[in-house]
Amino acid sequence: MRPLISVLLIFAVTGCIRAKKMRWCTVSDPEQRKCAELAKSLVAVLPPSAVAAFARLSCIRASSTTDCIDKIRANRADIVTLDAGEVYSAVRQFGLVAIAKEIYRDGGCVLSVAVVRNSSVDIRSLQGLRSCHSGVRWTAGWSLPLGFLLSRNYLSWSKEQPLSQDVSNFFNSSCAPGSSTMAAPLCALCRGQKSYIRQKNYNCETSHSEPFFNSQGALRCLRSGTGDVAFVEHLALERIDESEAGDFHLLCPDGTQAPLSHYRSCNLGRGPGAGMVTRLNFRKIARKFLQTAQVLFGPRGRERQRFQLFNSSSPGESDLLFKDMTDKLAILADNMDVSQVLGLDYVALLKGLGHEGSSLEDSVVRWCCISHAELKKCEEWALNIKSDPLVCVRAVSLRDCVEKIKRDEVDAVSLDATHSFIAGKCGLVPVVTEYYGSNCLAANGSAHLEVDVLPSVVAVAVAKRTSRSIYMGNLGGRRSCQGRVYSPAGWLLPYTHNLSVEHNSSAPCDPDRVYNKVFWKGCLPGTEGNLCKVCIGGTGEAATKRCADNHNERYYGNIGALRCLVGDPSGKSFGDVAFLEQHNLQANILSLSSTGWAEGWTSSDFELLCADGSRASLSSWRTCNLGVIPPNTVMTRPVLTARVYDFLVKSQETLAANPNSEFKLFESQQYGESDLLFKDATQCLVHTSHKDYRSILGEEFYLQAETVFNCTHSDILEFCSQDVCSIFQ
Repeated sequence: MRPLISVLLIFAVTGCIRAKKMRWCTVSDPEQRKCAELAKSLVAVLPPSAVAAFARLSCIRASSTTDCIDKIRANRADIVTLDAGEVYSAVRQFGLVAIAKEIYRDGGCVLSVAVVRNSSVDIRSLQGLRSCHSGVRWTAGWSLPLGFLLSRNYLSWSKEQPLSQDVSNFFNSSCAPGSSTMAAPLCALCRGQKSYIRQKNYNCETSHSEPFFNSQGALRCLRSGTGDVAFVEHLALERIDESEAGDFHLLCPDGTQAPLSHYRSCNLGRGPGAGMVTRLNFRKIARKFLQTAQVLFGPRGRERQRFQLFNSSSPGESDLLFKDMTDKLAILADNMDVSQVLGLDYVALLKGLGHEGSSLEDSVVRWCCISHAELKKCEEWALNIKSDPLVCVRAVSLRDCVEKIKRDEVDAVSLDATHSFIAGKCGLVPVVTEYYGSNCLAANGSAHLEVDVLPSVVAVAVAKRTSRSIYMGNLGGRRSCQGRVYSPAGWLLPYTHNLSVEHNSSAPCDPDRVYNKVFWKGCLPGTEGNLCKVCIGGTGEAATKRCADNHNERYYGNIGALRCLVGDPSGKSFGDVAFLEQHNLQANILSLSSTGWAEGWTSSDFELLCADGSRASLSSWRTCNLGVIPPNTVMTRPVLTARVYDFLVKSQETLAANPNSEFKLFESQQYGESDLLFKDATQCLVHTSHKDYRSILGEEFYLQAETVFNCTHSDILEFCSQDVCSIFQ
């Protein structure tokens, strides 16, 4: 009785709603028949008063999902199920609203897989082949695979024309239902009935009347020998009989092939599943209707013996009204933005693929800057290059940069190793890595450089030579200078060493707790409490509150930790030990006098604190250090890797051709800081978009960072872990 009570409660809530006919939009005769069966079943099981609340369900036949969107907008239909890519267009371009999402047994997302029959094909050799797509702009059949091909630079997009034109040139011919107005080759393989009457034309339309429509249709296209590769969602693989499964193979990102059962590890990405849309003023009624239908006819519905909502019983048909693999519908709240419904990564991908049409953003690179000094340097960079326009966007910290990139508010930033780890966990990917070696010339003299070994830097602990009582193991109760929160040298590595005999015996794995326990107070920009009390904030145009997580805090970063060690210009507010990177330490010491910060300091006035409790000169950093730090990496969203890389290569070539220019991309002292935008130790940028961020960091550093963040709360990782694939389960 409980499901029936739930249904009655639904109608009790909607009792005040005027009787309204619910009109479902269908795109084929089989779907029309299933809709009619649903209408008949609703009348049979609901009490007359409940039926009156919706009047009766009627089924509106349309020629395609695009036609359905038009009919709903014109108030000639009310609701339809769409692929997530079409949901985005329906919401952003046509003003409809998403009211529910399909949830499958393993979550609310689908994996995009490339299926072939030819064992000699790999993901890098698709050019010139015949392709079968579930639908144009569809998640698994179009957006995810094209995003992957663009990110690896296997497919090039000039941006001077729509992406569909370059895709039609890339493949020999295709069937991408829904692309009839884009490029003729994208419809060349489709087999639907042709007619000059729109309502009777099914060729290349998103309708079951097109034989090669949706994932099952794309597989049909492959099976028939019409196409060489099919881009489909993983759910479709479950319908392939075991007897023929051995005839098919998946194309993996690494260039190999795999059996169909390996789709979890061999796929081109994941994105949201299908959803239902309606008009804004109809959303409440439509939601109640879906709730009612699910309570009655869902997999656990009271009347599931009479009618099954997620089953297409027509012979040879599948995914009518809903996907057959649907486990339930997640009803969406009123105030949900499309980015929350579909996920930030997916929405950013669609914008990157031009789903909103061309815009100024398509021709610029937006660089993330975290301080007044970085913004100034970035703006001079923009004035000194001949490439795509560079736009400099202000953020408050590197963590904020990662979030802004994920939100599609900026495009790229160079991150230290710890922040690269965070960005990787957030779905960002490498473009280039800073190179600190001496040989930056490629064999052909171009700015494109790839190397097998990426030079690293080391973390060191520094104290004044006169502070003889300070050494590793004796730092309890001292004042620390630590650069910034999450920095490898100032935050991640020091806590792994014996900082204080009294405090390290039962050290927790959370660095912040260790430092609060060991040090009396300090300056660790980006944190709070006692570890901010030594910080001094900013002045003038860079005025900011104390302990800001950017260069506006004068004790921020490597130069900031050194300033903190010697004290502010008045000689006050200083620390006892500084944790920083060795790479530009000598230059930063010299800058103390040249910038007017502090007079008379030389390299001989400082010593390194070694892990074994001894002390050494600054020149002994190779043997007296706290650990190796992987190089900084420029990271972006996957679909932008080729554009950002091209921009950086052109920048380097332009600047290299003007050696007498006052602007230097890898120098920062003229702005009164160090390591602005890039480390000053950088000699050039090395191509690494073909590498995984984990391989750039190295296994030792990666595992250490993972251990730390497994027991350290991080707002940015919490933000990035909001998984649209599981959030609605």
